Amino acid sequence: MRTALRLATACLVMSLTLAAHALTFRAASDPYPPYGDPKHPDGGLGIEIIRSAYKTQGHEVTMEYVPWARAEAGVKNGTYDILPFTWRTDAREKVLLFSAPFAVGNVRFIKRKGDPFNFQGMESLEGKRIGVIQGYGYSDAFAQSTGFMRENGKDLPTNVHKLLLKRLDLTIEDETVARAALFADGPDMLEQIEFVKTPLAVNPLYITAGMQNPLAQEIISAFNKGLEIIKANGTYDRIFKKYGVERSVR
Repeated sequence: MRTALRLATACLVMSLTLAAHALTFRAASDPYPPYGDPKHPDGGLGIEIIRSAYKTQGHEVTMEYVPWARAEAGVKNGTYDILPFTWRTDAREKVLLFSAPFAVGNVRFIKRKGDPFNFQGMESLEGKRIGVIQGYGYSDAFAQSTGFMRENGKDLPTNVHKLLLKRLDLTIEDETVARAALFADGPDMLEQIEFVKTPLAVNPLYITAGMQNPLAQEIISAFNKGLEIIKANGTYDRIFKKYGVERSVR
């Protein structure tokens, strides 16, 4: 009887401790299916992973969809707590804390079907008009190159539409994200484009928190702890299978 009472007391103390420290973190990003999908009832693959990881630590996450540049600026200045789908760049490492990676994507150029272009280093982009999304950190080499023209678009379907109208030579996106976005918003476009075989970069996905945020270290540490737990208990694999995406981080 005493053993049962001690166990019940310990469980009560643990639950009260978690409740006392439970936090709600505000995440912000542009739509980024299948990782962050405002049309999906469960929020998308990445959002489910993030919420599941934080749940193990007693925390919750709310999600707000805004243009990427606004989300990144908001995390840097503390308006938001989490930038959920971040690629690592030298510039970001100066102002953001990075988690362990929770997914990996192949960032590929997209061309009109039948275009013979193949990516063979930055010099192969010489003179090209390339559609980008403002604020995206495709790669440091891409960001630093001056040999081609960048044209900002509000989202990938907009850039692909410009590509098909020959207002762009190429656009660029994580292939998994591009296929999901176009399948939802422009399935006819998928039949008119091709993904360039050689990727620009293989980019892990991280969550990040602004260094100015006094909770930044807690935000990242709690996620990392939770990520290890959901990998060990099978939740991580189940989420990937649910979305039909191959697990990309071991």
